[in-house]
Amino acid sequence: MSVSVNEDGNNVPQLKRFLTDVQDGMVSKTIWIRTEVGDNQEAKREIKVFDDNDVFATPKPERLITRILTLASKDGDIVLDSFLGSGTTTAVAHKMGRKYIGIEMGEHAYTHVHKRMKAVVDGTYQGGISRAVNWQGGGGFKFYELAPSFISIDEFGNQVIDVYYNDIKLIRAMCKLMNYTFSPSPGEYWKHGKGQLNSSIYVTTQMLSVAMVQQILSHLRANETLLICPKKYEPGCERVDSRITVRKIPQSVLKACQFGKKEYLLPIKERTMEEIDEEE
Repeated sequence: MSVSVNEDGNNVPQLKRFLTDVQDGMVSKTIWIRTEVGDNQEAKREIKVFDDNDVFATPKPERLITRILTLASKDGDIVLDSFLGSGTTTAVAHKMGRKYIGIEMGEHAYTHVHKRMKAVVDGTYQGGISRAVNWQGGGGFKFYELAPSFISIDEFGNQVIDVYYNDIKLIRAMCKLMNYTFSPSPGEYWKHGKGQLNSSIYVTTQMLSVAMVQQILSHLRANETLLICPKKYEPGCERVDSRITVRKIPQSVLKACQFGKKEYLLPIKERTMEEIDEEE
């Protein structure tokens, strides 16, 4: 207990508490010297173990990241490094018992990070802080790759689902259901299959709009007809032109053709148009 003194004599008792009495851990120093947290040369020696030909330009030593994680986290916390670089943060977090998420868009994700984390888990890398924490290996990590952008711009300037995500199974199913031959056109995205005479089929999971139908119509030849099978469509799409017919994809086919599913058991059989209308 201490007493503060001011000029007017209004003294107020105050309780002084020391940092060691209220929390565990360590107080950060203003200056961190190289003998305590390492330097760039030490960090580069750690990286050369994984790729001696392409040493990462600006690596951080494991001792430096250890100091930061000791000050800012505790066992079980999640550590995020959105510019992972050579993987020092995730390697140290793993050895210190932290959960972690690392993000890297460069080739370093393969040439440095993946190799480093595999060696950490296997216990074959004894550099960095491994000896200091008696690291012998263990645990695991998941390595994900982002797919291409889900949205792309078509020739009309519309935002559409990229062709990378076209579900071939769904298109094949609808071609079979509607008695068309699966035969995607290399030049016209709206031709997925061929029917009798000059008839084509277009299958899409987009919300079909009148404007989209009109754009396709501008490319449709006078002697051609088109069947469009969308998941949903805007009222009026079916009345744009007599050469274009619009029929929704049956729910039974959509349920069987779930995106991301590796195997498909398609309940496809030859049916009349009246049966399809009744289901819808």
